[in-house]
Amino acid sequence: MMEMLLRQCSKEFLHFTACLQPCRLQHCGQGHGRPGRLLVSRLFQPANLREERELGVEGRQGELTCRSQRLMLRAGLIHPASPGCYYYLPHTLRAVEKLVRVIDQEMRAIGGQKLNMPSLCAADLWKRSERWDLMGKELFRLRDRHNGEYCLGPTHEEAVTELIASLGSLSYRQLPLMLYQITRKFRDEPKPRFGLLRGREFYMKDMYTFDVSEEAARQTYDTVCQAYCHLFERLGLSFVKVRADTGSIGGKLSHEFQLPADIGEDRLLICANCSFSANVETVQAGEADCPECHGKLTETKGIEVGHTFYLGTKYSSIFSASYNTPQNKPAVTEMGCFGLGVTRILAASIEVLSTEDSIRWPGLLAPYQVCILPPKKGSKEEEAAGLVDALYDGLGEAVPALRGEVLLDDRTQLTIGKRLKDASRLGYPYVIVAGRRILEDQPHFEVCCQNTGKTVFLTREGIFDFLSNIQTG
Repeated sequence: MMEMLLRQCSKEFLHFTACLQPCRLQHCGQGHGRPGRLLVSRLFQPANLREERELGVEGRQGELTCRSQRLMLRAGLIHPASPGCYYYLPHTLRAVEKLVRVIDQEMRAIGGQKLNMPSLCAADLWKRSERWDLMGKELFRLRDRHNGEYCLGPTHEEAVTELIASLGSLSYRQLPLMLYQITRKFRDEPKPRFGLLRGREFYMKDMYTFDVSEEAARQTYDTVCQAYCHLFERLGLSFVKVRADTGSIGGKLSHEFQLPADIGEDRLLICANCSFSANVETVQAGEADCPECHGKLTETKGIEVGHTFYLGTKYSSIFSASYNTPQNKPAVTEMGCFGLGVTRILAASIEVLSTEDSIRWPGLLAPYQVCILPPKKGSKEEEAAGLVDALYDGLGEAVPALRGEVLLDDRTQLTIGKRLKDASRLGYPYVIVAGRRILEDQPHFEVCCQNTGKTVFLTREGIFDFLSNIQTG
């Protein structure tokens, strides 16, 4: 009797779940709500893509002073928290993580080793280097319950040198030693502006190198600079490496990596006849000719996205960071430090690549590579919705690099035009539309290439072939 009752309950449960399944698919629209699918309707993002009003950090009109800030706020990529501080929403964090992955690849390729240092730095370290007073109001300073003084690190020269010194002398066989981290940094900007281009809290990659001699340190310096050049080339960004001032960090040699842009805060002098380029801070006032070839210097503006320094023994001598020579005698290490503004690179790339209305990403950094737009609900093309499902499911199998990179815009209550406008504003490199030609005997999808502005019509197999060489990292 009990066994019969259990069988009956089991049948009723199976019938109940079978009835539920169509309801789930209907609720998700055209059956797109299958597990594992990335649906636009489920993304955490402010619903302001189609709003025309543009609000600044304090919610007032007229505060958006550059393209990247305006586009990122309007698209719901960032959200203001306080002056100079932002929430990085999921699309932006995906792009940041992709950039970090590319940076890791370049740093490890030259022998870099990743670590993580405390953001909370003891004042004693900064006082020993005399930068506690030199940095002035840029340092975020605080005291703990025991009245100990600290700062939130804008950079970590003192900390990393103290780390090396505390571990005892290195062997010359361990050098060059290249240590780097990618962490949040803090700087009390007097006037935060331009969104992620000049904030009070930001992500930075900072590398610190230790060498046996000045000659070896300069070779390491050149190696890291070459890695920076390769990084920006991979991202498809036009950049210029310029001679720079050493500033509060100090040292004997310094260069900046700049993205030319009208919004840039740095003034650059570039010679068209030779490779000379410099920040105006390093050139004598009134100098109009190149000091190397006497060619004419032209001025432009740039956004600083990287900075390199040959430090010599400025920090290693203060903190006694040494190594043992082949003769087993202690010697002070020669140092370098190398910064990349991670979130600044992200914002600067949007600044220089985008149109006034639509974000354009470096291909490797786009949060998602492909967005598929099914037909509008109730349209005659809706009968071919199954072809969209087959395309979505097939892309990950035919092009493994696209697994986790394809979005399905299941908001089928909206027209294709409205969803296409949203996709353009968010800058997905490839948007695939199931339009009128989906009903042809040989169905064709419309493929919009956002970064080139070109549109092609391809079959399902044609799309697989078209996207087969896409690079995602």
